[in-house]
Amino acid sequence: MLMLSLFHFVAFVAAMIPWVRNLVTWLVARSLNMPEPLVHDTGMFVFVQVQAIENRVGKALCPVRLMRQLRSLLQR
Repeated sequence: MLMLSLFHFVAFVAAMIPWVRNLVTWLVARSLNMPEPLVHDTGMFVFVQVQAIENRVGKALCPVRLMRQLRSLLQR
């Protein structure tokens, strides 16, 4: 019984996610006086740019890579 109610809750939340996302996009578009597709595409563009920066910084701060650089500096 508990699993069935948990399944219904998860299904409800999964059904609500697209509705909430559309509502938020609509509210932001209305507040900025912009069309919804432009707000959505701008949000996706910003997300992709931030993800690329995080990946670049994460690669630069990788502990294994930093350890290799430190060993290289100490061997000189």
